[in-house]
Amino acid sequence: MVPHKTPRGAAALDRLKCFEGIPHPFDRKKRMVVPQALKVLRLRPERRFCKLGDLSKEFGWKHQDLIQRLESQRKVKSEAFHKKKV
Repeated sequence: MVPHKTPRGAAALDRLKCFEGIPHPFDRKKRMVVPQALKVLRLRPERRFCKLGDLSKEFGWKHQDLIQRLESQRKVKSEAFHKKKV
């Protein structure tokens, strides 16, 4: 929770940026795995969690199919790029 009614919280919300997918300058960069951020290493087994996409779908987000289609296209392009590079 962000205290959005205070000046500090309002400034924090102004700095917040949210994107669907990967924003333009970063979509061409190489992706890497950060081991310290992996869910299986960070969460204890008894903790409950949910995915943002599943939560958004429950609340009426209608673009999950589009994102899945674009992600599958990205994976095909990435695999072709990797094969060409190696």
